[in-house]
Amino acid sequence: MRFLAALFGRRARLRWLHLIIGGALLMPYFLVGTVLVGMAGGGEQLFSSLPAQFVAFGLALPMAAATGFFALVRPLSVAAARALCGVPPALLADGPARTRQARVRTAGWYTLHLALGGIISGATLALPPFAVAVIALPFFAGLRETWLLDGPEALREPWALALAPFAGLAMLLALALAAAVAGEVLARRAPVLLGPTPEDRLAAAERRAADLAVRNRLARELHDSVGHALSAVTLQAGAARRVLDRDPEFVREALTAIEETTRRTVGELDSVLGLLRQDGEPDEEGTAYGPGLDALGGLLAHCGVPVAYEREGDPEDPGVVDPVVAREAYRIVQEGLSNALRHGGGDAASPVRLLIVVRERELMIVMENPLGERPAVARPGGGRGLHGIAERAVLLGGRAEAGPYDGVWRLTARLPLTTADATGTADRAEGRR
Repeated sequence: MRFLAALFGRRARLRWLHLIIGGALLMPYFLVGTVLVGMAGGGEQLFSSLPAQFVAFGLALPMAAATGFFALVRPLSVAAARALCGVPPALLADGPARTRQARVRTAGWYTLHLALGGIISGATLALPPFAVAVIALPFFAGLRETWLLDGPEALREPWALALAPFAGLAMLLALALAAAVAGEVLARRAPVLLGPTPEDRLAAAERRAADLAVRNRLARELHDSVGHALSAVTLQAGAARRVLDRDPEFVREALTAIEETTRRTVGELDSVLGLLRQDGEPDEEGTAYGPGLDALGGLLAHCGVPVAYEREGDPEDPGVVDPVVAREAYRIVQEGLSNALRHGGGDAASPVRLLIVVRERELMIVMENPLGERPAVARPGGGRGLHGIAERAVLLGGRAEAGPYDGVWRLTARLPLTTADATGTADRAEGRR
């Protein structure tokens, strides 16, 4: 039963179909080969001469191999192999063949598929009718007279006629066995010829790294935007609750700040979630993830803590600071304010000093706030804000550091003014490593 399943089971039938498709794909090349043989002098005996047919078959294979070098042949071949050959998808490459090695392998697979498919397809068309006729010989006298008229005398013997049905069944079994073997050969060679090359694996690793980088950036955006908003809203709500009965004006201002903060955060959250739904990348200027330094005024006005803002140069000018750098700088300031709210003394009266300096090729951010009782240090299970700040700076080719300094908590970040400077700085840093 297992032997019959291997010859006629579902997998065997699918592989047989795959071979027949290969034979169908071979036909245009084979027809061109027969034309070439006819032009070379095959003449009228072209379709009745078995040697001429083999010559045409041999001429068709190089033409098929040349077609296999086209980049799109691989994804089509991979799709057919996955669906019909029973090859695990993980063993096969995705996408067109771009490198020379991948195209050579694909051409080898395409040629092998069409060669085996042509043989099995031809046998499938020709052998079953002949085998059925052989099986029917003992039962139809007219068939014997037609078939055996000019045949060997031995075939007219009773014992030959008695063995004819068995011979016909053996032919059909041999055809099924040949198709099963050819299908197994293709299934075993598919991972080698259609599998990923080292270049494909490297490209896949780069895609995974890029996807992970995008996800990490989105996570940082959500953390910084939503985390800051929650800290500011919590602080404002707590302060308003404590003075609700004696200072209605402060409560009104706190509620206004809460409204502005939540409205701005909802807009940023919609932007980030929109990117998640689209599975997209930021645009070339990097503005898709959120605001830049030109929106710093609104952030400082409703952050929930007094801020003494000083600047040297014009950090809000997009002609001076690259939009990507400006966006990352905004998030660094936002996270610094969140740390000040959480750890800067415990109330909204804790002052924060913010200094942004634009130099020749560098943007420097310095934030200072009282230490409070719980410094803003990284801690197990939390404190991801400082890690996020460091990651933002390093990805731009800059650096960031934070810690106690002269009785205050100081955050310092140095970023390149443009992404071109960022690339050069990052490359130099990578070289040092």
